[in-house]
Amino acid sequence: MHGDQGGDRVSQESADRKTRTTVFVALGANVSIVLAKVVGGIFAGSPALLSEAAHSVADSFNEIFLLAALRRSRKPADRKHPFGYGKERFFWSLLAAVGIFVMGGCFSFFQGYEALRSGAQESRSGYAAGLAVLGVALAAEGASLVRALHQAHKDPDTDGVRDPALRTVVAEDGTAVIGVLLAMAGMVLHMVTGQVVYEAAASWAIGALLVLVAFWLGKTNRDQLIGEAADPELRRGVQGVLEAQPEIDNVETLLTMKLGMESTLVAARIDLAPGLDSEEVELVSERIKNSVMEKLPSADQVFLDITEAPPDRTSLTAPGPALSVDE
Repeated sequence: MHGDQGGDRVSQESADRKTRTTVFVALGANVSIVLAKVVGGIFAGSPALLSEAAHSVADSFNEIFLLAALRRSRKPADRKHPFGYGKERFFWSLLAAVGIFVMGGCFSFFQGYEALRSGAQESRSGYAAGLAVLGVALAAEGASLVRALHQAHKDPDTDGVRDPALRTVVAEDGTAVIGVLLAMAGMVLHMVTGQVVYEAAASWAIGALLVLVAFWLGKTNRDQLIGEAADPELRRGVQGVLEAQPEIDNVETLLTMKLGMESTLVAARIDLAPGLDSEEVELVSERIKNSVMEKLPSADQVFLDITEAPPDRTSLTAPGPALSVDE
């Protein structure tokens, strides 16, 4: 059992290292182009390019939040937090979603409004500079997106896009690529038609995209923060292990909650077969708990409530180790 749990922790640590590298790649891509976008946007007077600059600034701060999530969620359990710090990952990812909404989405809507109000015009050199900056940005953001998608879908050590940090990077890089394309389209149409409304529309489209992505990321992390159930596959696995135990007559209730990327709380109310004395009940409870943890290492916090027992043991919670934090 302990070997499996150790292997599971090693696998998660390996995945975290790869996710950390992916976040650093995304941070490097954003930092390398944010100054160029700001300077190019001011020089060109392009609201769409300035909207993209705000997007990159928001993404840069968000990557810092994600690095904090990866570091703090690995802290071991202590007396104040007996179930560990796994939900730190969801909290900092939620802050990243708020950052996308405030710094990226709201500023993009403001830039679109300002463009229409002031009737901004650009020179030919301004268009060329802006499009060149966006071309470099597209290459940098695209490379970061390819890295994130590869890890999310190809790497067996990575928990798909269920990892909130990796999921946020994929969403950020995907919206960044789409945002750059929208900004380029707005600038080209402005250049061809002389109508600033196209760049204003591009800024609004970027803003709407960021708000939608922020809402989706925020909702997902909120669900996990307030106590989301384990994945159906894990729940079915726990149910199967319990029902396979010869001493269990019936599984009345099975509740699960994700505590982090590699930690799940399991609470089950079970009916034991009649004829067991109190000492046997204690031993059986411990064995059932260990069976669940051995076959499903991520279910590391197991609590059993035994009902329908003989009069001398009407109700029992899983003994000592079942109520303690597994180191």
